[in-house]
Order: sequence, then structure tokens, then C-alpha cells
Amino acid sequence: MLSAGMNWLAHLVLSEPDPEFRLGNLLPDFLAPRELHALPASFQRGIACHRVIDAFTDSHPVVRRSIRRLRREHQRYGGIIIDLAYDHFLACRWNDFAAGPLEQFAREFYAQIDFHRTVLPAEVLMALDRMRAEDWLCSYREVAGLSQTLRRVGHRFRRPVDLSQAMREIELHRADFDEDFLEFFPELRSRVAETP
Repeated sequence: MLSAGMNWLAHLVLSEPDPEFRLGNLLPDFLAPRELHALPASFQRGIACHRVIDAFTDSHPVVRRSIRRLRREHQRYGGIIIDLAYDHFLACRWNDFAAGPLEQFAREFYAQIDFHRTVLPAEVLMALDRMRAEDWLCSYREVAGLSQTLRRVGHRFRRPVDLSQAMREIELHRADFDEDFLEFFPELRSRVAETP
């Protein structure tokens, strides 16, 4: 089973509001440990938070239960699929977990990208600029946006796979996945709040 680490909306919601923390909380999905270590100290707490989120998520029994709801052929990629599905449910239930509209939150983060263009590697900036241009954070709320994200992520593998095929199961068991998310996310938030 592959590790997840794609739930960017959750990473951002669970971040402190300063730009370095938020960006640091995404960067482990883009950069090798050596490159992360070379970044300024202001990014390191966000990087550490990312690792806490991923470790807690990857080992959580509710997440494992969600993965088992997928068909066997999708369970190999279950961590990634469920990460993205949980971002979908977070976006759908945004007002339960965040203050202010999702669109405003996304705009604020996209604007913060520009504060650090001289620090971030070119490949990271390309991905973040595409995220902003295609408004990935808000697109998670729509079924079509989740499907497109699953397809895009699956095509990044050495042997591309159409992860959007898992949408059938997500839609078929939507209430169950939503219930899993509602059980899991408050526990994740509490775990992050405990981190120094």
C-alpha cells in the first residue's frame, strides 16, 4: 500500500496562518529530505507538521477502514485515494471546520505563494502556480474536481493508472466515507494541536 501525503487542503487547514508554515506543510510532497533541510528555518515547523499529519493519517484505523471499502485493485493506492477523498469531504463540510468561505481561504494561500518565489525551487513553483491557475483547493469540493485530481495524480506514477476509476466506490459508499472522515478529522486536528 502506497503512502498518502496528497491531502493538501487538510495540510493547509491544519497549518498556522503564516506563509512559511503553510508552504512548509506542503513541501515534503515535492522535495527530498536533503532539499527540505536546506530551506530556511522559518519553513521547518511546517515541514515537521506535515510529517505528523502523514504519520498519524497513514496509521489511523479509520483511514485503514476507508481503504478497505475500496475494491482490491484500488487498495494498493488506497492511501492516496482516501487522502484525496477526505479533502473532498473537508471541502464539502468546510463551514464545520473553518471560519470564512473556502474561496477566501484559497485566495489567501495562493497570494502567499508569491512571497517566497525566490526561495522555492522552480519545480515547486510550477506545481503551486498550476494549483492556483486551476484552483485545485476549491475544485476538491466538486465530484468532477476530485475525479480530475485522482486522474492527474495517477498519471504521475512511473506506470500511470487511472485512479479516477475509484470514484465509483466513493460515490457508492459516500455516506460511509463521509462518516469515516467525520470520525477521523477531529482526531487529526487534536493530534496536530498537541504538537509543539
